[in-house]
Amino acid sequence: MPHAPPLGALLRQYGAGSALGCEPVEQGLLNRGYRLCTTRGRYFLKHHFDPETADPDAIARQHRATRRLADLGVPVAPPLPARDGRTVAVVGGHAYALHPWVDGRHRHGGQLSAGQCERLGALLGVVHASLEHVMPGRGGAGSRPGGVSRARGAPARVRTEPPGAADTPDPADTFTLIDDLLGHVRRHRPADCFDELARHRLLERRALLERHADRRPPHGGSVGWVHGDFHPFNLLYQGDAPAAIVDWDRLGLRPRAEEAVRAAAIFFVRPVGELDLPKTRAYARAYRRAAGATPSQLEAAVHRVWWERLNDFWMLRWHYERGDTRADCQFPAASALAVWWTREYEAVCEAFAG
Repeated sequence: MPHAPPLGALLRQYGAGSALGCEPVEQGLLNRGYRLCTTRGRYFLKHHFDPETADPDAIARQHRATRRLADLGVPVAPPLPARDGRTVAVVGGHAYALHPWVDGRHRHGGQLSAGQCERLGALLGVVHASLEHVMPGRGGAGSRPGGVSRARGAPARVRTEPPGAADTPDPADTFTLIDDLLGHVRRHRPADCFDELARHRLLERRALLERHADRRPPHGGSVGWVHGDFHPFNLLYQGDAPAAIVDWDRLGLRPRAEEAVRAAAIFFVRPVGELDLPKTRAYARAYRRAAGATPSQLEAAVHRVWWERLNDFWMLRWHYERGDTRADCQFPAASALAVWWTREYEAVCEAFAG
């Protein structure tokens, strides 16, 4: 098994018995997960491999958050403590965490009914409201999510990013990146169908940016605690109900409404690169109710995420700069979505804010 974890040392720290089987879980791009069966039970072993999210203190903060969310009834899978009470085990300089195994499956938006789309939006809204309650310095004792209460007359616990466009992509930088990527495409031999699609999308995106360069958003919106990576592979279903939100590596303070838009653009994108707008509308209305977000906040978030998508080429950078092809299968729909979104901009805004 590639990248085999040090099972003996880990299981001794957790008192989790002896290993009977350990299989890699294939989903996930940044970290490594294993389905672990021992003489004591079944577990999910997570190797926090990505350097950007592997700091043990940051992982411990995520773990504290999920334990508190579980106490509020949010479907999560908090980590198990080791013998010393810690939830992060560092072996050979690598960080690991042991979670209970959750039986379930991932479901994309095409597999969800309208009612389930509403439930998905409400779930993310409750996550955002609950995080405001449980994170240090953000919530008060006695408040509850959905609806989250606060002292009468007190403002919502959000802050706003300072004005300026430094946090939004600059099209001048994107034009340089497009030229660099086109160079990679030209030099790749033998050329294949992925190269052909990449070249087409790069040229198409450059033309779109030239046409819409004056629409760069000036600043961010209301910021709060977010999951940071809410998408189908990080949500497990049992039957029709969400059973566990997993992979909290990107937990942080960011624009909340943007996470709602970004998640919908993953859940509800069709293979041809279009959003399922009726399902998006049901999801967005439920999210706004649960999170206390306004239509104008969602509309502003739509604009910022649209701009982000116009300037984003992370899949091509992985393919050509890192030689990592794991995201290649997502590229056709994701790259087509930016074009469709530009053409149907008003309809997308109405779906999120109407």
